[in-house]
Amino acid sequence: MVKLTPDLINQSMQYMNPCRDRELDLRGYKIPQIENMGATLDQFDTIDFSDNDIRKLDGFPRLPRLKCLLLNNNRIVRISENLHESLPNLQSVILTGNNIQELGDLEPLTKLPNLETLSLLTNPVSTKQHYREYCAFRFPSLRLLDFRKIRQKEREAANQLFKSKKGKEMHKEIMRKAKQAMPGVVGTTSPEKQAVQNATPADIQKIREAIKRATNLHEVERLTRMLQSGQITGDILNGNESATHLSNSNQA
Repeated sequence: MVKLTPDLINQSMQYMNPCRDRELDLRGYKIPQIENMGATLDQFDTIDFSDNDIRKLDGFPRLPRLKCLLLNNNRIVRISENLHESLPNLQSVILTGNNIQELGDLEPLTKLPNLETLSLLTNPVSTKQHYREYCAFRFPSLRLLDFRKIRQKEREAANQLFKSKKGKEMHKEIMRKAKQAMPGVVGTTSPEKQAVQNATPADIQKIREAIKRATNLHEVERLTRMLQSGQITGDILNGNESATHLSNSNQA
């Protein structure tokens, strides 16, 4: 992993992208967290953080020029509640290939008044029931979701759904699940989330190593769920869990 220092920011590639925006390239350094971004002096329209190890979308000073964040293939699970204060003019957030779980986890992005493009492809949240309708309802300025246009009829149907009695109940449930998933919220942490908080760094590292050794997508998904839930098997802790065992147990 590489710490995101002012020197790294200043030495990274800077160029005019095809949209004629000034872009900073911070791809592929395995950066664990966003920090020291004041060193950019708010000189960029686009910043590319793809292919790093970022877990939380936060750590920005106020950067009113920034319009686009590329965050493909990180490990983002949470988004700062105050992102809209730091980045008030964000128009595009590309989160393809991250680990956002619940629809309610997207709420901080709803505070971005100019958000027009959002990608959550290959995040667990994108498989949730009513995912697309929820985004159309909660993001009135959004034009493209997962690189597909939100049509007026689609938005009208989503608004009708979530303004109905059933839809209001669904919205409450979505928000409840998001609160349960937030670490550090007193009285709302589920046993599974508590378990992962109690897992030792060594346990977590063993799961991550097992994910790297996994030979198929099912193994990766199973191990990722284990990492998120804290329900860590003895085989993993002993370093004996084989790909075959994983595949068999996954099919069971």
